[in-house]
This record gives sequence, C-alpha cells and structure tokens, in this order.
Amino acid sequence: MEKKLQTKNLTISFRTDNGKVQAVRGINFDLYKGETLAIVGESGSGKSVTSKAILGILAGNSIVENGEIIYDGQDLLKISEEDFHKIRGDKIAMIFQDPLSSLNPIVKIGRQLTEAMILKGKARQKESRSIFNSYLALLQKNIAISNGSADYASIAKAKCSHFDKFEYKHIELESDYNDARSAAAEAVEELEVLIFEVGKNAAKDLIYRTAKIAKYARQSIHPYVVNAEADRLTELYSDIVAKAKLVKGNLKSGDAEVASASLIADLTEIRDILERARALKSPNFFAMGYYLTYATEPMPELPVEELNVFLRKYLDDNFMLDFISDAKCAIEHSAAVSYEKKVIAVEALKNARSVYTKDVLDKKECFEKCEELKTIVADSIDKMEIVKDSLAYTFATGLKSEIEKYFKGIAKNVKEEARFNKAQAKYDKLTAKGKEPESKPVPAAVTDLEAAKASILRQIDRLVEHYEAKLAVRYQRDYDAETVAVIDHLKASASGVVKKVTKRIAKSRALKLMEEVGIPEPRKRYNQYPFEFSGGMRQRIVIAIALAADPDILICDEPTTALDVTIQAQILELINKLKKERDLSVIFITHDLGVVANMADRIAVMYAGKIVEYGNSEDIFYDPRHPYTWALLSSMPDLDTNEKLDAIPGTPPNMIYPPKGDAFAARNKYALKIDFEQQPPMFKISETHSAATWLLHPDAPKVEIPKIITQRIAKMKTRMEETAGE
Repeated sequence: MEKKLQTKNLTISFRTDNGKVQAVRGINFDLYKGETLAIVGESGSGKSVTSKAILGILAGNSIVENGEIIYDGQDLLKISEEDFHKIRGDKIAMIFQDPLSSLNPIVKIGRQLTEAMILKGKARQKESRSIFNSYLALLQKNIAISNGSADYASIAKAKCSHFDKFEYKHIELESDYNDARSAAAEAVEELEVLIFEVGKNAAKDLIYRTAKIAKYARQSIHPYVVNAEADRLTELYSDIVAKAKLVKGNLKSGDAEVASASLIADLTEIRDILERARALKSPNFFAMGYYLTYATEPMPELPVEELNVFLRKYLDDNFMLDFISDAKCAIEHSAAVSYEKKVIAVEALKNARSVYTKDVLDKKECFEKCEELKTIVADSIDKMEIVKDSLAYTFATGLKSEIEKYFKGIAKNVKEEARFNKAQAKYDKLTAKGKEPESKPVPAAVTDLEAAKASILRQIDRLVEHYEAKLAVRYQRDYDAETVAVIDHLKASASGVVKKVTKRIAKSRALKLMEEVGIPEPRKRYNQYPFEFSGGMRQRIVIAIALAADPDILICDEPTTALDVTIQAQILELINKLKKERDLSVIFITHDLGVVANMADRIAVMYAGKIVEYGNSEDIFYDPRHPYTWALLSSMPDLDTNEKLDAIPGTPPNMIYPPKGDAFAARNKYALKIDFEQQPPMFKISETHSAATWLLHPDAPKVEIPKIITQRIAKMKTRMEETAGE
C-alpha cells in the first residue's frame, strides 16, 4: 500500500510558567492511502497536538523537540509557512470539534464554500504549469544525454518543444470544452428548479432567471457539447425570455396557465437537449491538440468514438511512440546515473559517521560535513522518479536540525542547570527555616547530549540502509510502466492548467458538495448564514468546505463530540462514505473507542503523549493487550452490558513532571514494580499488533483480561458468526 504520511519519533513540548509540558513523546505511525487511522485517548493524551503538528497549526509556545512528519517528499516540521499554504486545506484538510470555529458567522455559507475553491484553483493552475515546465526540461536533458549522440541535443529539444506546443493547443481545446460543459451543467441545475416553481406558480424573478438560463444555454453551444441541436437551442433560448414576460403579464388573467405551460415546455426541451449533450463522450483533446497543431489535412468529420481512434493512431504513428521510446531511454539513463551516485553517497555517509562519534563534537566540522553530505545526497536523487524518495529529499534538513539541536543543547544545559541550582538553593533555604515553599523547583530541562548524538547518527544510518536496499533491487524496476507514469504525469500537470475555477464553476461544485454531504435544498441553504443551521448541519458544511479542494488527507479532530448520538452516527456514516468514494486517507481523533469501532482500519491508543498500543481494528477490539486499552473498553457503554461500567481511576499524570516508568502505572491495578521504574518498550505481538506494557514480557506474571471485556468479545464474535451465516 502507498504511504501517504509518515510520523517518526515525534516529540513536542509546550513552554508554560510552571515549566515545560511534555505533550507528545516519541510517537511513530504511518498513514496509508484510502485507510482510516484512529488515534484514541483521554483529553491531554497528545492526540490533538499530533494532528495540529501535521497541519502546522501548533500554538506559539510549542517546542518541536524531535521527529519528522513526512508528506510528499517534505518534512512538514521543517517547511516554511509559505510552503504550508500550498498544503494546508488543499492537500491536507481538517475538521474540528466545534464547526463554528471553522465558519465565519457573518458570511453566507455559499461564499465560504466557494472562496477557497477559487483561491486554491488559481494556485493549482500556477503550480501545474511550473511542474509541467520543469519536468519537461528534465526529460529533454535526459533524452539528449541518453542517446549518446553529440547532435541529439537539438533533436531532443525539438521533440520536447513539439510536446509543449501541442500541449498548449490541448489546454486551449479542453478549456473551451470545460467551459461549455460547465455552462450546460449550470443551466440544467437552474432549469430543474425553475420548471418546478413555474409549475407551482411560485417562480420569483422569472425574467431575470430565464435570461440567465438563456445565457448559459448560449455558452454551452460547442462542437462537442451542443452541436447538432444548436439551432433548435438558439430558437428556444430566444423564446423563453419573451414567454417569461408573457407569463408575468398574465399572472392575474385566465391566460396565465396557458402561458406557463408553454414556458415549461420550452424549459423542459432546453433541459433535455443539455442533458443529452452532457451524456456525450468527450474527444481525446490530447491527441486532437497534436493533429490540429501539426497535421496538414483538415480534421475528418467522424463520430467521437471513431475520431478518438483516428486521432490516437495519428499521434502514435507520427510522434508519441517515438517520444515514449526516447522517454524510456531517458528514465533508464537517469536511474543508472542515480544508482552510481547512490553508491558514492553510501560510502560518503559511512565515512561521515566518524565526525559525529567523537566524545566532543566540533561545531565547524559537523556543519561543514553536513553541507558536504547535503550536496552528495541531493546529487544522488533520481529526479525523474514520479514518487519522491522522502528519506533522500528530507535528509539534509533532518541532519542539520539534529546537529543544531546538539549544539543548542550544550548552551541550554548550562543555563538550565544554573537556573535549577539557583531555584533549588532558594527552596532548600526556605525549608531549612521551617517554611513551606509554594511549589517545588521546576526540574532542569536538559538535552541528553548522547541521545542527540545518537539522533544525528540515526539520520545517517537510516539513509544508508534505505539506499543499500534500493541498490539491491537495481535491476527489478519496470521501466515500461514508469515511462507511462511519466507521460501521464506530464498530461495530468497540463490538465491542471486547464482546470480553472470560475465563480460559476465554484458555485456549481459547492452545490454538488452540499448535496454530497447530505444538506437538503442546497440552492436555498447556499444563501443562508451559519446561525440558520443546526449543529449537525454546520458540521456537514465544514466537511463540504474541507472536501472543496479534493484533499489527499482528511484529519477529523473529534468531529462528533458536540453532537447528539443520532447526529453523531449520521456524521460518522458520512465520513466513512466519503472516504470510500474519494479514496481519502483519514486520521480520526477521538476519546471514545466506540466511535471508531465500525470505521477505523487501524487504531493507535495514546496515553500521556505516547502510543501505548497499535494495531488494526480487530487487534484492538478482539485482542487488546495494554491495561489502558482495557480501561477504555471497560468504560465504553453499549446496549448489551448489564454490569456496572468500570471507570478509569485517578487522573492523568502532570506532564511537567512525567513519570519515570510507565505513565499509566499509578492508575493501573495490574501494574508491576518495574512499571514505576522503567518505561516499557513496544512489544511486537503480531505483524499488525504491538503494545508497550511490561505484561507482555516473557517473565511477567499471567494476568487475565477483565471479565467485562471478555464477555463483550464473545458477544461480538457470536454476532459476527450469526451475520456471516445469514
């Protein structure tokens, strides 16, 4: 499965007047394409902090002490705010607990839905053009070099220039076509409402609305949208405005019914013509762009299906097959050069370890070596690969960050120890006089320098292992498939330029989104304010806004907590449906395991800033292993349990003074002596399941799962067997 997001050793703290709160402590998880990962835990467990770190919206007093969040070849913890603008709300969207926190109370819903579409649409067009230009230039360079002929550079330039030129024509053709189809779609939506209202004698602004429909109908006339019926459509849109005036003039006479019937007949015919037009197959504008740019003969008049076959054959015979062959050679050449440079990079990385293993690191030497490695690794990256090598792309920033952390830690440790010693001396002085100080001295927040050095080495070793694995499978790549992917990437980038978002297109999409998320009468609700919606409907609007830019990842931060049980179920069902339909990757934050029982593919249980259990849905619900997971399951109400639910005793620890051992030990009736002395490692239970509890150690005493959980598991299994047998 494709990884959409990787979180590695994420560690986040917050500065407060009382000391540093350790909110997230070294968590790791992956998010795969099309799956839902649930992060579950009590308030203060660090789950929401994690989601805000992914979106780059942490509070100003936050300290990202360690870790990486890798998305699309970038470490989200190290990119600029400007770069985050291209990702936030576009590639990664978020739904918050309170929908009103995401809505402007004095702006109509429709405008809030369309504003982001229009702004992001312009940004995407610009980005698509930039990607197309840079990748085509890269392809041209590698085609020229891979041929081996001195004069092939000019040939490669000419071929890529041809591709670029007919792509411009393709963009122009597809853009005109999209505009016409959009006009037809808008007209159909307007017509559906108007036909109904005229029939009920309830239509307002009739003359204005028929003129608007006539305008859209006129704009939909296009060789591949409305063509054969264009003359009839022209007659009809000329008639409907006149008939609307007639209907308005006869509202109080007996002729009103006859006039309305005639208008409805014309409106219905226009709708039917446009519906037939929207159902027509679209031409291959990519191939058509080439033909119209380079062919000397006029384009034959054929049905679209036959025309597409003709155009594709002409493109393949005259350009595309030869271009694909050149592209494949370019990709193979780029890969071969990259492999050779990876060998050099591995050697350089291994040799560099000696700089960072000294007892005392030399600052100048460390940063000079970092710059040297940055150049070597950047040179080893295969820029022709469509799927970015995240480890290689983020290596330099990661290594530099770890080195900076080490040297900043040296200076910080001196200051922190001096501060603590001063505070401790004052505390001791007061206690010696028999006085009781208001609070204990805040412990010195010192950097573990040996751990910091280990983190530097880990950055290097991880890339070495990654590159050695790539070198081992050098001859197992499918270059034919990669060549097709490259051509598709160029075409997709060019199409991105075409997909401009006008106000009309944005409104049409907004209405469809409102319908998709289950908002009744979207045209009416489009012009309403947030206060006119119920809590559940507001949350649906927020979901629609989040989906407006068609994101890769959707983060849901307790989106149902403020809603009643019935509405909760509807919103959960909606999110699940949208995930499947759009192939979304979802991170679902909740304190209630029951909420994600029927929607999570994998679950991470968090406590006191750490993931204490990690597994798929079946692992967590049918084979829970951590006492905290047991506690969550035991306190979860259901319809079948007659026994008293088990409340989790005590309160979460004060994370200014995190426990030495297992953070859950003080609340855990199954705690062992070692739980108070040492943090447990993550024990692997199966390929999909792991938990951080000393109860999984081979020498630990046998502990039975609470009876309430075993009974629930038995009931769930029985229910599943009964369902399977039906």
